Amino acid sequence: MSLHRQRNRGGMIGAALLALCGIAVLSGLGFWQLDRKAWKENLIASLTVRLSRTPEPLPPREMWPRLRREDAEYRRVTFRAEFVPNEFALVYTAGSAFRPDVEGSGFWVMTPARLADGDIVIVNRGFVPFERKAAATAASAGMLDIVGVLRWPEEEGLFTPAAEPRNNVWYARDSTSIAASKQWKTNAPFYVEMEAPVPAGGLPRPGRLVVNLPDNHLQYALTWFGLAAGLGGVYIAWLARSLRRRA
Repeated sequence: MSLHRQRNRGGMIGAALLALCGIAVLSGLGFWQLDRKAWKENLIASLTVRLSRTPEPLPPREMWPRLRREDAEYRRVTFRAEFVPNEFALVYTAGSAFRPDVEGSGFWVMTPARLADGDIVIVNRGFVPFERKAAATAASAGMLDIVGVLRWPEEEGLFTPAAEPRNNVWYARDSTSIAASKQWKTNAPFYVEMEAPVPAGGLPRPGRLVVNLPDNHLQYALTWFGLAAGLGGVYIAWLARSLRRRA
């Protein structure tokens, strides 16, 4: 076999391997998106069921260490508590997938609430617009019948800005870190997103959580499969032209 033919054959084998690898990777991404679609649909169904249930009593203190996020998060609860006066932390937000009533930038108001037995639970009392920041200091006095949803601390992402404790501003609803910085004595592994009651002045504005998660995974899967098919078509066209030249 001549050197020229050896090079042509080697080039065709190399192109075939590259095409097969590319098609395998693109197809794998498509199947991964289909798996994500099934996961997202199950998540939406599970959250919809949990958020539609009648509120249950807040789990007692002795059960807190045994609560698991996957089982207890988004459970609606009700309890009596009073907000600790003059204690709160602001968490910046530009909106929420679970609170379609929240528009524009502003703050979540995280406040320690003292239960009848003295334990502390952190409550997200709701949203205040950026220009109404002063309303965060308003809090109802005395014991309240609170209705809300159990949530676990948010994890900071790679691009989450650093917290500003001196300015009393955070950028993630990480109740554990906030409590440690503010020296709020709590052992609860969760915090509560408050639904009710609405304060007299309307702010901070609590609200019912709504499942509004995007589900675009089928579209993404079709895109990856389309790219895989396109790559296969380009390779077949190139191979046919190469074989015609050799003939």
